[in-house]
Amino acid sequence: MDEKTWTIDDHLAGKPDSSVALYHEFIRLVEACGPFAYAVSKSMVTVKGKRRGFAGARPDARGLRGYFDVQRIVGEDARITNISPYTKRLYVHAFRISDLAELDDEFAGWIREAYDVGQGAHLGARENKTGLT
Repeated sequence: MDEKTWTIDDHLAGKPDSSVALYHEFIRLVEACGPFAYAVSKSMVTVKGKRRGFAGARPDARGLRGYFDVQRIVGEDARITNISPYTKRLYVHAFRISDLAELDDEFAGWIREAYDVGQGAHLGARENKTGLT
């Protein structure tokens, strides 16, 4: 049996226009950081840097949910629904967005930090140089 290959269009199909708009604005914030690649799965559209995936999002009936990985805990914010340590150097922040205004400069800053993680900023100088993770 063939396993379905998920696409971005699959994630956008049938979602409210407002949720699709949130997804596109999230991607615009990622694009502003620099080049990246997509990794699409059944559960999420992940964006990847040179070293690793650093964020992901999925529109739903209530807005946009997703995650980003940064090297610190960003602090209390209503958009952040959960924070989990991923490694000694990284924290996964789950988020829920329901309004375009929530994708503000502060959120864009978190995405820039996450983008840097995708490029390997979380690795020590030696690990970054040798390509070890």
